[in-house]
Amino acid sequence: MCGNELRSLGKCTSVWCLKTVREKHSHTLVTLWNRFISTSNRVLCRETFNMENTKETLSRNLSIEDEKIVIEEVAGSGDIHKSIKIPGKAKLTTTRKDQIKEEVDKLLALKCQIKGDAPSSKNFVLKCPKGTKDYTPQQMAIRESVFNTIIACFKRHGAETIDTPVFELKETLTGKYGEDSKLIYDLKDQGGELLSLRYDLTVPFARYLAMNKVMNIKRYHIAKVYRRDNPAMTRGRFREFYQCDFDIAGQYDPMIPDAECIKIVTEILSKLELGDFVIKVNHRKLLDGMFAACGVPDDKFRTICSSVDKLDKTFWEDVRTEMIEEKKLDPEAADRIGKYVKLQGGQDLIDRLMEDEAIKAERSAVEGLQDISLLLKYCDLFGILDHVSFDLSLARGLDYYTGVIYEGVLKGFTHDPSAKKGEETVSVGSVAGGGRYDGLVGMFDPKGRKVPCVGVSIGIERVFAIMEARAIAAKSKIRTTETEVYVVSAQKGLLEERLKLCRELWDANIKTEQAYKANPKPLTQFQYCETAGIPLAIIIGQSEIENQFVKLRNTVTREEKNVPRDQMIAEIKSELAKMT
Repeated sequence: MCGNELRSLGKCTSVWCLKTVREKHSHTLVTLWNRFISTSNRVLCRETFNMENTKETLSRNLSIEDEKIVIEEVAGSGDIHKSIKIPGKAKLTTTRKDQIKEEVDKLLALKCQIKGDAPSSKNFVLKCPKGTKDYTPQQMAIRESVFNTIIACFKRHGAETIDTPVFELKETLTGKYGEDSKLIYDLKDQGGELLSLRYDLTVPFARYLAMNKVMNIKRYHIAKVYRRDNPAMTRGRFREFYQCDFDIAGQYDPMIPDAECIKIVTEILSKLELGDFVIKVNHRKLLDGMFAACGVPDDKFRTICSSVDKLDKTFWEDVRTEMIEEKKLDPEAADRIGKYVKLQGGQDLIDRLMEDEAIKAERSAVEGLQDISLLLKYCDLFGILDHVSFDLSLARGLDYYTGVIYEGVLKGFTHDPSAKKGEETVSVGSVAGGGRYDGLVGMFDPKGRKVPCVGVSIGIERVFAIMEARAIAAKSKIRTTETEVYVVSAQKGLLEERLKLCRELWDANIKTEQAYKANPKPLTQFQYCETAGIPLAIIIGQSEIENQFVKLRNTVTREEKNVPRDQMIAEIKSELAKMT
């Protein structure tokens, strides 16, 4: 069968295939395509063709209704099949074989596309996508508690909240993240717009400021972001995860907002009781001046900065190798960088660097050192200097940083670069990071107007990983509800009285539950109270109803007392206040 002839057969077949789709017989469509390909293969092998046999083969095992559709559409297509001429035993030329193969490949591709669109339960693995997970009620209770702590801190510092779309125009995100841009999730063309899932909350915030012409705001934003990273679940590295951002936008005096961001990090980490921590600080201007002093070409500043940023995850020797072999940096320049990035300290280190001839010669480095000195002074006034360390190895690879940068690291959970490849431990690295980005908003503004910004992001998933590991190790019981009172019926036939009590308690803003059975067993109700950790139970029976009182039970101590019905609300609130 030649290419044109096979095309004719394809046209004939596609008529009733489309009809089948319209009739919502997608399963039949896949079956018909399988039979059509099988038939056409046999035709090519025998070099003979009979439309009636083909029609019979394609229609076999179909329902009467489906068979009628197939036969009517094939017949209604005219005499297309009559124009198909099958050569005798003549040998097919190479050109005709290629044409046939090309047409068959097209039909096979279309078949695969149709199969892909049709739902099928075969070979389906029920699981979460890589780098994501479900969360149990116990895990969500921990997460909710952490969120409440963080939000309370943000509000204590006067922040208001906003929200932005989970996806942005691709060009909004492009060129903002340096080498990490390869981790952005791109979406398919949606109605002429090229979109990407947001990589962080900072770039959307800058777009929001420029688009709405906001010149100053103190905002927090808690939402999910997405990165095509290699996940390490126990270390809190996911492809879908929450970020908790706090940012101050506006023209203010140097280092005052920056110091407050560091203060916020110390408050949150202290409140969560995650153990001893340190907040490393550095300055992008100092890094640029240091690279220039070491002989790094200007066009390699950002890519070398990305390499230095890996020092918290691997050894200097590995970073040096990457600089020289992959990024073609002069070995002598790499060695000079190595001497600086090992330095850390406080004001004493700033004084030493101010005396360094190579550093003194770079204006940007001097400006960076002056800012760091002022920042440490304000941190001392805030009472947090003991948690702050000036560390020249801190780089933060994102391109949009222009000034001070900082990172919060838990000392007891630092990453061990000597761990075996693929081995996962609860070593989370940094749990907070941020810095100043004065030029980002101007990249979106049509007139290039800049809005100076500084902010911090809490690595909330890493905090969760630690707290969940601790809860498991301690085998502590975690309450997943906040129910305060459980209404218990001591006898049968008291459903209506229970419903009245529940309404009264709910109206008084008391968190209340009851059994969803008309006549539950008393023992089952008490066991639920203890299992769920509900502190109080209200017990009613026939005698309590007749005498207008209820029995109030402490489910922990199992002490009981009779309370007049009209004093029930006040007594419950009093007991709850004692417990808190």
